[in-house]
Amino acid sequence: MERENPRLFHISEDPKINVFVPRLSPSHFNIIKADVVMAVSENLVHNYMLPKECPRLSYHAGPDTTPRDTKKFFGFCTAAHIMAVENRWIKKIQSTTLYCYEFDSRHFSLFDESTGDYTAYKTIVPISIKPIYSILDELLKRNIELRFMPTIDKLAMEIRKSSLHSSLIKIRGLEPEKLRRRHKLRVDSSIGLTAK
Repeated sequence: MERENPRLFHISEDPKINVFVPRLSPSHFNIIKADVVMAVSENLVHNYMLPKECPRLSYHAGPDTTPRDTKKFFGFCTAAHIMAVENRWIKKIQSTTLYCYEFDSRHFSLFDESTGDYTAYKTIVPISIKPIYSILDELLKRNIELRFMPTIDKLAMEIRKSSLHSSLIKIRGLEPEKLRRRHKLRVDSSIGLTAK
């Protein structure tokens, strides 16, 4: 459950964003009817702490997740979240600097609790910016398990069928043979798939 005034963030590779102007939603959700500024809550901001085009699968247990799925997909993992990334992205991850912009949460409304997404329909001025020079160091400070895998598509298919809360971001960056399977997922060409 998100707290009433959560800390909200936006992750970018651009260090010079002075204002965030509402623009066409990067997702195809019908509920978003106008140009929008997107933000993510502190507990799920790790979903975006990777290079912009890097595909990643993130998942965690929700209140409706079954014990069977928790055991199957978490096993002996003690972290609250798991993030899977393809091996070929390791060098790009190690060489990329990210910038974490923080917003005043009073301007935002909760859009999707399972992914920590918030929306605002007005121009937003960030209240702070923090560089992330080492993505891996920053991720490993958080309550997540980071997994590098040859491919993430098979795991994504299994997670989609589970009761876990998940987000598959930047699916367009997967290898071509995986792109042909996109019709099996609810996919956005920019953000990716989100599932309960």
